[in-house]
Amino acid sequence: MKKLLSVSLFFIGAVLFAQDNKVNYVSENYTKKEVHIKMRDGAELFTSIYTPKDVSKKYPIIMQRTPYNSGPYGEGQLKRSISPSETMMKEGYIVVYQDVRGRFMSDGLYDNMRAFIPNKKGKKDTDEASDTYDTIDWLVKNVPNNNGNVGTWGISYPGFYATYSLLSNHPALKAVSPQACIADFFFDDFHHNGAYLLSYWKVTPLFGPQKTKRTTEPWYKFTNTGSNDDYQFFLDAGPLSNLDKYYGKDNEFWQQLKDHSSYDDFWQKRGILQHLKNIKPAVMTVGGWFDAEDLYGPLNTYSTIEKSSKNYNTIVMGPWSHGDWARNSAKQVIGNINFGDSISGYYQKNIEANFFRHFLKNNGKGENKLPEAYVFDTGRKEWKTYETWPPQNTEKQDFFLQGSQLTKMAKRNISFEEFISDPKKPVPYSEDIKQAGLTPRKYMTDDQRFAARRPDVIVFETEVLSDDTTLAGDILAKLQVSTTGTDADWIVKVVDVFPNDEPETKDVAPYLKMSNYHMMVRSEVMRGRFRNSFSKPEAFVANEKTPVNINLQDVFHTFKKGHKIQIQVQSTWFPFIDLNPQTFVDNIFYAKPEDFQKQTHRIYNDSKIEFTVLK
Repeated sequence: MKKLLSVSLFFIGAVLFAQDNKVNYVSENYTKKEVHIKMRDGAELFTSIYTPKDVSKKYPIIMQRTPYNSGPYGEGQLKRSISPSETMMKEGYIVVYQDVRGRFMSDGLYDNMRAFIPNKKGKKDTDEASDTYDTIDWLVKNVPNNNGNVGTWGISYPGFYATYSLLSNHPALKAVSPQACIADFFFDDFHHNGAYLLSYWKVTPLFGPQKTKRTTEPWYKFTNTGSNDDYQFFLDAGPLSNLDKYYGKDNEFWQQLKDHSSYDDFWQKRGILQHLKNIKPAVMTVGGWFDAEDLYGPLNTYSTIEKSSKNYNTIVMGPWSHGDWARNSAKQVIGNINFGDSISGYYQKNIEANFFRHFLKNNGKGENKLPEAYVFDTGRKEWKTYETWPPQNTEKQDFFLQGSQLTKMAKRNISFEEFISDPKKPVPYSEDIKQAGLTPRKYMTDDQRFAARRPDVIVFETEVLSDDTTLAGDILAKLQVSTTGTDADWIVKVVDVFPNDEPETKDVAPYLKMSNYHMMVRSEVMRGRFRNSFSKPEAFVANEKTPVNINLQDVFHTFKKGHKIQIQVQSTWFPFIDLNPQTFVDNIFYAKPEDFQKQTHRIYNDSKIEFTVLK
């Protein structure tokens, strides 16, 4: 399970660098010091501080707080790379890493997505905001040669802590970059619109057991299922309750997932978006258009701050999967699609480094060369800049699901397409046969022909496009459906169908061709029971026509002339999400084998997809 551990640690965004004792840039130019910083309630948090050896000038502090360890531990053990990028490492910053409360070498109890306490009444009222405040306050007062300016950054879960730092209100905090940031665990990572992401089940131990002492080693264990075929393993396992044998009651997070299957107070108070008001520091939110783990977080963090605050607020969205922008790949490839060369390097040098330099080294003075929105068109494969996101020159356009067509023309006579959804034969989310530590990255651009050719996937398609069509903003599926059962999931995928003469590339899998390639551009699931409220699940009335709306999140993609826009609709997506019994039960985590029933679903032709189209 060592391989699973390494994969899982990157899932949460910790950019782990190889460690050794060889002479490298960090050891030649930085001094490392380890301290335990005391919080207001007496708990001490382990903190590694890398300070430039050149003491002839002062430096800003850039900090990452993480639940995944801030090692290597030991005064003589240094990371081989520090700071968000090599560019910033060589520009010179005081770089700080901290184990959050309850993790590794820090004291206290860990609370997954710890809730923010808006009105603290005493020293015992602590949260990640107070811990950040106390840490920053100690750093600016005790670390030599700092210039009084502090920035925070992090990818994935550390991105959540970066967002959280905005709530600390420390005056020294001047620039924050939440990257692939979790905003709400009911919509990021472990859930999508109420559906449980079974593909994340294997990493549940990361967040479950509490440690009992300060430690530099993992105190949790991953489960070896003994299978290299996740689809078959989970299908054979049956109802979710059968997975209890792998996790004991000491795995608190597994128990929390089971006992809070709807968006109740437990999840609501852990969401951070509702607290992002009157933000003062500059914010640059970063995300990937093909991030299978945290897409909701970056888009909604940016938009929430934009609506609620008057600070400097910008967004960067590139052709990346989870955390790709922190790598130094010569070319950016996701699955079978190559988006270009040196994209991450360009971001690190020209976007990220500029942001922190402007606000931490130049005190926000002088020319700021960054636009409001730095976004990558994943169809044209090029960067664009806009004064707002979505761009101002967009309009909403409805495309109706008519027979097998995706058309702007609505029909007066109501008809429908129907299919049989069988929980014993669910639609796979990928044609790959493998064991994954978590959701495979490549599925976000995977060829969808394997799904389009199944009888339980309904396909709607435009004619061949005579002009380029650019989607720049959110997508809303407004389905009209019915089912012979009392519950169902609804999955909508937006697909770019390439022409028959599409040139072949070296990046495509050997069993595929780019001719007629069905590239997935965006996809999302809605657990039907939550169609009206995420906190109050509601059964379907069998055979009754019912509206189901699904927000598919933003895209920036040009469907080129000669391509087609395709919509796929289905009700299983396995084992990306767990199986819906298709008969209503109070809590699917406790569903019994007899609850899982084959049902017939209908999609009516007054269903439509609302695109945000660039004019």
